[in-house]
Amino acid sequence: MTVAPARPTRVLIVDDQSMILGGFAALLGAQEGIEVAGTASDGVGITEVVRRTRPDVVLMDIRMPRVDGLEATRAVLAMPGEVPRIIMLTTFDADEYVFAALRAGASGFLLKDSTPEELVRAVRVVANGEALLTPRVTRTLIADYASRPHPSPRVAPTLSGLTDRELDVLRLVARGLANREVAAELVMAEQTVKTHVSRMLAKLQLRDRTQLVIAAYESGLVRAGD
Repeated sequence: MTVAPARPTRVLIVDDQSMILGGFAALLGAQEGIEVAGTASDGVGITEVVRRTRPDVVLMDIRMPRVDGLEATRAVLAMPGEVPRIIMLTTFDADEYVFAALRAGASGFLLKDSTPEELVRAVRVVANGEALLTPRVTRTLIADYASRPHPSPRVAPTLSGLTDRELDVLRLVARGLANREVAAELVMAEQTVKTHVSRMLAKLQLRDRTQLVIAAYESGLVRAGD
């Protein structure tokens, strides 16, 4: 029996810089298993563009005229039914929108000066249902929290349903460790880490790993400098 090939990952690219738009489209369009579903120069009418192109992943510039990436992200993720995952594109790793965009539901961030390999990997990672939280963005989140009043160090009620082992995993995830690194730190199988992460997402009703990191800091489970 012939097995049908997997459907390519469809990507929508939204950026007001034509060179970025064209370059990313050409690069991604040349990759096996990735298809450029469409492009847009800003966030105006973004929900209609998403309906028409049906992307799995949206590369969304965070700074655009008229409707910026943050507002566009909120609009897309508020659409009924299944919505695409969103990777925010930014020129600066200390962009003041980073925290707000992650709170809005973006699956991660990518700097525009990233290598072609990093761009392709980012699309594949997010399309696979994982979050894209690079060490540089993790440091930005930590810096953001360092400048805010710190909550109580006790585990907040929102995390009270997690087991002690899940909390151990969450502390390491919040430090930016990958599954294999968490597994090595806690001496457990990588698949067990994945299971713990999946269960925490279900218990906390969160979208992805990125929002787990935010929850860990907001609850006071992890603090900047830990």
